[in-house]
Amino acid sequence: MRAGSAERGPPEAGQTDKVIPPRLQPVLDQVRPLADAFDAAGHRLYLVGGIVRDQLLGRPLAGGDIDLTTDARPEQIAALVGPLAESVWTQGARFGTIGARVGGSDFEITTHRAEAYRPDSRKPDVVFADAVEADLSRRDFTVNAMALTLPEPVLVDPFEGAADLAAGRLRTPLAPEESFTDDPLRMLRAARFLAGYGLVPDDDVVGAVIEHAHRLSIVSAERIRDELDKLIVVEDPAPGLWFLVDTGLAEQFLPELPAMRLEQDPIHHHKDVLAHTIAVVGKVAATRDGAPNKAVRLAALFHDVGKPKTRSYTRGSGVSFHHHEVVGARMTRDRMQALRYPNEDIDTVTRLVFLHLRFHTYRLGWTDSAVRRYVRDAGPLLDELNELTRCDCTTRNEKKARTLARRMDELVERIAQLNEREELAAIRPDLDGRAVMERLGLDPGPDVGRALAFLLELRLEEGPLGAEEAGRRLDAWWAEQSAGRPGG
Repeated sequence: MRAGSAERGPPEAGQTDKVIPPRLQPVLDQVRPLADAFDAAGHRLYLVGGIVRDQLLGRPLAGGDIDLTTDARPEQIAALVGPLAESVWTQGARFGTIGARVGGSDFEITTHRAEAYRPDSRKPDVVFADAVEADLSRRDFTVNAMALTLPEPVLVDPFEGAADLAAGRLRTPLAPEESFTDDPLRMLRAARFLAGYGLVPDDDVVGAVIEHAHRLSIVSAERIRDELDKLIVVEDPAPGLWFLVDTGLAEQFLPELPAMRLEQDPIHHHKDVLAHTIAVVGKVAATRDGAPNKAVRLAALFHDVGKPKTRSYTRGSGVSFHHHEVVGARMTRDRMQALRYPNEDIDTVTRLVFLHLRFHTYRLGWTDSAVRRYVRDAGPLLDELNELTRCDCTTRNEKKARTLARRMDELVERIAQLNEREELAAIRPDLDGRAVMERLGLDPGPDVGRALAFLLELRLEEGPLGAEEAGRRLDAWWAEQSAGRPGG
């Protein structure tokens, strides 16, 4: 039976008949068993969340759970989905959410709710509601405060989110102060919607963010990190990043970002470090092999964070940032740890920040030795480092840009050429530790490590020597070492 029929009462305020895009039909088919079950039990069920917004925009369906909301309470939801589901999970029941896998698809079904954060709490007080409008009013922005009735789809849009989408406008369903007090993370989420959907925030939204930015302190580091990750991989995150800086939000969780708002050369007014950083982030591809290119995007965001602490200026020599990659890598690690990033992510991004100037240390051309050292230093992050290095060039000087691009092309070509002759991905000494100990008559200890370091340096400088030649070189080196020791 169509939701909103005489037997179920009139459509809710703001409800609008709308031609449903054919591409939504597979989702409607997936959810129909649930919709029919809820309808038969006298409960309303609605499709909500990004899937409704993106369908109005004609965007492809994203993966992940399908979000539904209902007037049924959690225990009623569990009872209704149980007979239909391959599995049910109830960890979120106290917040009104029951998860279920039905027909191979995952659903999250949440009781209509109106929730608000206490000023000193990171946890919401959950109050269930009977009307979908109450639930939609507590959502972050009008463009997300829309629903589709089920089983027959009718658009429910009490806050004119569809019109805001068409106008490119970002508003909150309630007063922005109330919305951001309910969940301060919404202020950070606004940055993602500005960047990802090309929306422009209303003045009262901007004013409320500026006024309430300090409230972000009650939000967990993990939620902030997850929202930053979503922003950093949109096609062009620049509008969102500038929003974070201009409203004071970045100061609350990423103070290194506004700290980069300084001129590289205060005398000649050369480019701003922050503007350069945001430009580099945008140049890095948003995806790599079909997956979000989060690591390189984050490395671009952090690659110059060490500049404010290392900037010095001398007349005649100009501005310099000696060892900013070293300082920046340490700062990156500290900030990512504070944001509770996984260790693997921290290690990857920190390593890229540390190495981002390595390309520029080889100014005299790409000798075999230079290529080997560059590849060895990059390790498994070679492709990522090359991408970051290319994108780090934001100069408007076309001649300089072409020169840097040509040098990068030459490096990639030299790596390919050398890799045909040598196994660059696994550069190691020609002799292993056991062979060194047998040849020199050593027991395990520091001398073995020093001998392996000598052999590795030979390998980097001259390429593969073979076990016989490497052994002769090792014998000569060890003789010199022994001669220089007392009693040698």
